[in-house]
Amino acid sequence: MAWVAVLMGSESDWPTMQSCTEVLDSLGVEFEVRVTSAHRTPAATAEYVAGAVDRDCRVFVCAAGLAAHLAGAVAAHTTRPVIGVPIDGGPFNGADALLSTVMMPGGVPVATVAVGKA
Repeated sequence: MAWVAVLMGSESDWPTMQSCTEVLDSLGVEFEVRVTSAHRTPAATAEYVAGAVDRDCRVFVCAAGLAAHLAGAVAAHTTRPVIGVPIDGGPFNGADALLSTVMMPGGVPVATVAVGKA
């Protein structure tokens, strides 16, 4: 059965992503929540993406703040859609996370939403 992976760079991103899982649940969409980091655990992140695709994951929703590279790291390992959620906070109130998520090189597409819960 098709499902959605909801990934966060750290546990502190959960308050933002909880609303994402509530919407998925209300629509009857199966999902799995994971904390994985593009910086702290890059090999584990790549391994998770490969395994998720093998288990019929259809979309990855990736949230991270500050140097928010999780969505790009995931997109580098799959052709499935990746949605980046820049987390607000830090000295730039999420602007750095937004730019890190939206400024992907060619061939690494990431759909990016507004900063935080917006």
